[in-house]
Amino acid sequence: METRDCFRQYSDGNLKRLNLALSRAEFNDLVEEHAPTLYRMAYRMIGDRHEAEDVVQEAFRSAWTSRDRYQPKRGGRAWLIAIMRRRAIDRWRKRAQPKAFGSDEPLDLSVEGEDPLANDYSDEVQRGLDRLPDELRETLLLVVVGELTHQEVADLMKIPLGTVLSRVSRARTRLRDYISAAARA
Repeated sequence: METRDCFRQYSDGNLKRLNLALSRAEFNDLVEEHAPTLYRMAYRMIGDRHEAEDVVQEAFRSAWTSRDRYQPKRGGRAWLIAIMRRRAIDRWRKRAQPKAFGSDEPLDLSVEGEDPLANDYSDEVQRGLDRLPDELRETLLLVVVGELTHQEVADLMKIPLGTVLSRVSRARTRLRDYISAAARA
């Protein structure tokens, strides 16, 4: 069994002992178990498979460097999703910033490719998800794709449970309306 203790070097040369909550083997098990779910969530939040891969990689890097703060009682999936969510939100913020290329037209830099989840979601579903406000889309994805309980989502987003329930309900209704309208068109 791998040890959970490690030493961290400080600038004055003294070593300080840290008790890590996760060993390398335990962390690898978490990655193996939850990577597909994190990728599905990132892909649906970001809408581009290459960016989604980057977001998940960034999340795993952050999780590894902050493994001393891991709380097994919260659950590995919730912890990893919380980290990945912050990385996805960072991407949203970067997209919202104006581009300094001298043109007012947005640049389309996405790479065309096959939807890795084509069997799970249709293009209409993705277009519907893209039309949802961020807070509705994010809440719905945490519950449906992330498979977190409503209470876990409330704790993660630091909002009341009733707000989570309402957002998921509104998101499902709007998504259903978008898909129905697309089918009629």
